[in-house]
Amino acid sequence: MALVLNDEQTMLRDNARGFLGKNAPIAHLRALRDKRDADGFSRALWKDFVEMGWAGILVPQEYGGLGLGYVEAGVVMEELGRTLTPSPFLSTAVLAATAIARVGTDQQKKHYLSQIVAGDLIATLAIDETAKHHPEKTAMTAARAGNSFKLAGAKTFVIDGHVANLLIALARTAGKPGDTDGLTLFLVDASARGIRAERTPTVDTHNAARLTFQDVNLSADNVLGRIDAGWEVLEGVLNAGRAAVAAEMVGAGEEAFSRTVAYLRERKQFGRAIGEFQALQHRAAHLYCELEVTRSAVLKALQTLDSSFDRAGAIVSVAKGRAGLSATLAVNEAVQMHGGIGMTDEFDIGLFMKRVRVGQELFGDANFHADRLARLNRY
Repeated sequence: MALVLNDEQTMLRDNARGFLGKNAPIAHLRALRDKRDADGFSRALWKDFVEMGWAGILVPQEYGGLGLGYVEAGVVMEELGRTLTPSPFLSTAVLAATAIARVGTDQQKKHYLSQIVAGDLIATLAIDETAKHHPEKTAMTAARAGNSFKLAGAKTFVIDGHVANLLIALARTAGKPGDTDGLTLFLVDASARGIRAERTPTVDTHNAARLTFQDVNLSADNVLGRIDAGWEVLEGVLNAGRAAVAAEMVGAGEEAFSRTVAYLRERKQFGRAIGEFQALQHRAAHLYCELEVTRSAVLKALQTLDSSFDRAGAIVSVAKGRAGLSATLAVNEAVQMHGGIGMTDEFDIGLFMKRVRVGQELFGDANFHADRLARLNRY
């Protein structure tokens, strides 16, 4: 398959770029940050996303969605990266929609997917418990009591966890931390008794939360997929999320690069634009090549998710690892080439650096994915 967007995907990209450029520029992020908005995102803007169908991109048509693919979701994520727009798109329209659409019962799909499409439900994935991304180290327990379960434990770095109505929580029904067997996914009402959410805004002014579960009662109907077999499902869902975050980092990296090239043409020293200096030209050319190779890897990962979902793990790790390294290089070079003003809050470049730093860590950094790729290839 050619590593280019088709006409429909290009149209979606252009529409998303135009809409976000007009309605959610960087000033939108700054306004949310400066007024310390309790939600951390604009519900009015999210309603616009819903009306354009973005919330249902990955939801099958039979449940009211658009029934599109991961390439289309990646297109939207890339444009969100260009404007640094905080929204529940990743948590709800990518992660939750993927999990429920792939392994939910028909009743669960009808109940939850229709709400996602309508914008009535914000859902998220609650999996990590350690400082770094290692979901297999889950210690939160789901103790059985007949046909019921009782959740006890805590989760950290839960995207949009403080505003979510539905939590897809990973808990241990067997085994010990570190085992991939014995893990189960549960659909948990965020307002259930025993759940406490503490908002923990990240350095990039996006949303995350720390959640504690104290004897939260669930029934067998809350199980997503099969008991003790949540790891395989989770890996697929995380692959979708990793590819989406990689696409977002491509957008952020390319926007930072574009702004840097514009600055190189405008800033003058010794009577010449600094972009005429060969050393800076070499650095800019190298960065351009890195971003283009990464763009191809990310698009290939998204295409593979659409064509062979269960075999996308290796290329997704390539894409996420490369995106983290390339976007980090882009924002580091952007700050350096802008000189002193690149370090100031008044200038936008620093905001791109912060978002890329968070994106690098989200669902595994470059080192995590290098190790994962080696393991998948049995090194």
